[in-house]
Amino acid sequence: MSIKSLNQAKKDNINLSRRSFMVGTVNTSLLMAFGASAIPSVLSAKEALSSKTFSPNVWFEMDTAGNVVVNIAKAEMGQHVGTAIARILADELECDWDKVSIVHVDTDPKWGYMVTGGSWSIFQTYKPMSQAGAAGRQVLINAGATLLGVDPSSCKAQQGFIVSGNQKISYGDIVAKGNVDKTYSADELGALAIKPGNKRHLIGIGNDYKALDIPPKTNGSAVYGIDVEVENMLYARPILPPTRYGSTVTNVDDSQAKSLPGYKGFKILTDPSGTIEGWVAVLASDYPTAIKAVDKIKVSYNAGKTVNISEADIQKEGERICRDRSEGTLFVDEGNITQAQKNAASSIEAMYTTATASHFQLEPLNAIAEFKEGKWHIHTGNQWQSLTLPTVAKAAEVPEADVVIHQYYLGGGFGRRLFGDWIIPALLTAKAAGQPVKLLFMRPDDTMFDQPRSASTSLFNASFDGSGKFTGMEHALAAGWPTLAMAPGFMPDGVDGKGKVDPFSASGADHWYTMEHHRARVINNKVAQNTFTPGWLRSVGQGWIVWGLESFIDEIAHETKQNPVDFRLAMLDGKGKQAGKAPESVGGAKRLANTLEILKKKTADVTLGDNEGIGYSVTAGQERTMPAWIATAAHVHVDKRSGKITLKKLWVVADAGIVVHPDGAMAQMEGSLLWGTSLALFEQNEIKDGYVSKKNLHTYLPLRMNDVPEMDIEFVESDEFPVGLGEPGVIGVAPAVGNAVFDAVGVRLRHLPMLASHVTDALKV
Repeated sequence: MSIKSLNQAKKDNINLSRRSFMVGTVNTSLLMAFGASAIPSVLSAKEALSSKTFSPNVWFEMDTAGNVVVNIAKAEMGQHVGTAIARILADELECDWDKVSIVHVDTDPKWGYMVTGGSWSIFQTYKPMSQAGAAGRQVLINAGATLLGVDPSSCKAQQGFIVSGNQKISYGDIVAKGNVDKTYSADELGALAIKPGNKRHLIGIGNDYKALDIPPKTNGSAVYGIDVEVENMLYARPILPPTRYGSTVTNVDDSQAKSLPGYKGFKILTDPSGTIEGWVAVLASDYPTAIKAVDKIKVSYNAGKTVNISEADIQKEGERICRDRSEGTLFVDEGNITQAQKNAASSIEAMYTTATASHFQLEPLNAIAEFKEGKWHIHTGNQWQSLTLPTVAKAAEVPEADVVIHQYYLGGGFGRRLFGDWIIPALLTAKAAGQPVKLLFMRPDDTMFDQPRSASTSLFNASFDGSGKFTGMEHALAAGWPTLAMAPGFMPDGVDGKGKVDPFSASGADHWYTMEHHRARVINNKVAQNTFTPGWLRSVGQGWIVWGLESFIDEIAHETKQNPVDFRLAMLDGKGKQAGKAPESVGGAKRLANTLEILKKKTADVTLGDNEGIGYSVTAGQERTMPAWIATAAHVHVDKRSGKITLKKLWVVADAGIVVHPDGAMAQMEGSLLWGTSLALFEQNEIKDGYVSKKNLHTYLPLRMNDVPEMDIEFVESDEFPVGLGEPGVIGVAPAVGNAVFDAVGVRLRHLPMLASHVTDALKV
């Protein structure tokens, strides 16, 4: 799929383009569904729903008790996405929230394009689910009015009843007694009015109800991918080759493993999809035996070319390509930066870098592959089923229609479970073994096969005229690109037409500041790209791009002797393209400025002790086409003797439009701020000998409880279109902390994570 078609899919989700909507009573249920095309006059909605002639995706159904089941085509990994989507629907439908339940669906094509990432879920589903609920409510009012013997204009929907004066009838009775048969064309559906944000009672700030996934998660009934078992299955554990790419197996000696009861041998895997190379899978009747057997098997290889690559090699290449203006392609090119630099009376330059970082999601990778009744059935938790399924089919050498991915809860995703490459060795092992296989990764296996966030490099240059006024900025940014590795069809052309761009490794460089001259050049770091599969890690490119950008904005402010907050506010004027557009970015940069104004007032009276400072940042992640306006402030203390940075408090003001599920939004923001803190001050996993060097959590050190800061989070009340909140909170933490360190002790840190040794080294200069 091209980037144009990806954007079109997102737009279609919002606008219901080319889809009709059917509502009909079938047997003892009221089914409501989007159809793939207009219903011909020879079929009623009831007939189409009953016969499934058009394979409609039944988004929700209601039974004679008024219970509503909402089908969710998104992955649940702790963010309560099903609850949020169901709330949108239930609010418009005016059903009883206590009678709403959710079901996560498999990869049947009728559900359409399936992806849970990029903080897109609410943004994409808000309008279609609202309009579906509005259509359902209208149909129920009409049917209820008929049963009550009154005019529909006298009726209203309320808490699962149609009410007219002193009469009322329940939704369940309407389903049982009514004869609903209604088709809405796409135009009719689009014309349906949906409630403004201030008329909602199930969504929005101040409206809080239970998350539907919490009971099963707390009573133990929730099923995660790692919980699933099927009959007659074997267990498998992989043995990973010495490099991610290019290694081949020359010999396997399993003589010591054969003495283990339950050991069932090994398989050398050959992958028609080219996803894995040089893999061996060990089989056993139980998982403990599979674990032990791996330690007893000796595999010999011809190692791939990247076997000696180190983090230093990646960083060295990053600096080289950023300094070479012939490398890469332009993502932003406004004004004339070349002329601005020629005319400049002075300039400043800075290079910002980040270390390789790993996902370390709680649930290690796992999948069951079973061939049954002519189809491959995959049991796992996956974020981007529509991206994964074609590659799985290629590996199995079957049509896509012969692969079904069954969806389960994810024990954490954070981007690692977007492209389900771990399914491939499970399927290939099951195919070679001739029976179902459950492949589980031990934590070191999981970490070695991770798709880490690539080490990155950002080079900035700012120009100033004779009066010291800032005139323009050049920005070069380089890293390994996840989209190039896993979804190259999504990459658009650069603005100069000289190459493709990974939009997820460039977003954030197209900021909301008004600058007369601004150029951003993006470059793929081929050393990183060839060493491992660069991954989408929570906040994706913005996490490292905006770290450099917002730190350098502070540097420019100090160079021009301006207050960093006021300097930002002056550039957030909402002029030109920074004005934003409907529906997703109404207000543009001025809404971002508003969050910063609120934050400025909240932090105005903070008392700072010795070696303490406050730093600020503004961000608009995830993308310009779906911005969440966020201002962040960080209060730090720096121990000048040891170099330890203590993050005492974070303040965040966020404008994300209508907040659909306030409790979930707050949890998302809290989690993302802590993730941002972890990346800012702790997390790094340097590449050594072609792999990440830290394989488990006794050496990889994310944020610990005793370093959790106080957090003050405020959501701006808004009736604007809702946008995502899963990732944007991560982005602003690191630059706010870095700017706070400068405010505290006058040293500028330019590498993530910011370590005590970086502080002491900088203080010596």
